[in-house]
Amino acid sequence: MSQAGKNLKYLRKLRGWTQEEFANKLKIKRSLLGAYEEERAEPRIEVLETISNIFKITLDELLLKDISTAKGNTYLEKRRQLKLSATVAEIQYVPVKAAAGYLAGYADPDFIDELNTFTLPMLNAGSYRAFEIIGDSMLPTQSGSVIVGEKIEDLDSVKTSNTYIVISRSEGIVYKRVLKNNRSKNKVTLVSDNPTYQPYQVNAEDIVELWQAQMIITKANVQQRWDVNQLASLVNNLQEQVSTLKKKLP
Repeated sequence: MSQAGKNLKYLRKLRGWTQEEFANKLKIKRSLLGAYEEERAEPRIEVLETISNIFKITLDELLLKDISTAKGNTYLEKRRQLKLSATVAEIQYVPVKAAAGYLAGYADPDFIDELNTFTLPMLNAGSYRAFEIIGDSMLPTQSGSVIVGEKIEDLDSVKTSNTYIVISRSEGIVYKRVLKNNRSKNKVTLVSDNPTYQPYQVNAEDIVELWQAQMIITKANVQQRWDVNQLASLVNNLQEQVSTLKKKLP
């Protein structure tokens, strides 16, 4: 006897869907789904194929096995195995309180192993690290935000005007936009998004690590409030900085 009806009900409840929600996903009437679950009717092949695609299980498993109890072959166990086998980047987290130690221990595997870690499934394979930033120099990115960066091996890989976590002996850990000087590779210009902060240069030989910003994790329900005078001042400062940079660039 087909196990399809029992399996449909099990999978629906596992996802927390109502019959109406599941029926909509399957593009059938709720009453028809009810008939399937109560085993008063057998699901059509196109419905079974849709369910198979949604839950990543075979038609044989759906029709012939009780996937809620099959030893070593349950739906949940298979999903756990898929997650374990997936290549997910582990991200070391550097909070502000660890920043000073990081400057001394960034190349020490033992120090890095002591950092807390987390994962983000939406990132591609690569080497990632997360840094907590403090201050308002990169507004609207809030103080206390966490920047997830991907490791960049050298300045040649930097895309000018993109944002990076820059670790240097002279400035420590900063989050800035990086401008490359085409005429001189010995220096880069670091620019804040908040134009009240002036751009400044860092020697390339001073930079020990570069992490290109990939994601920003910030607290919810925290908004920077600006008044008209602040905005006018920011615009004026930004215009002045752009003019100054144009004069300096070759």
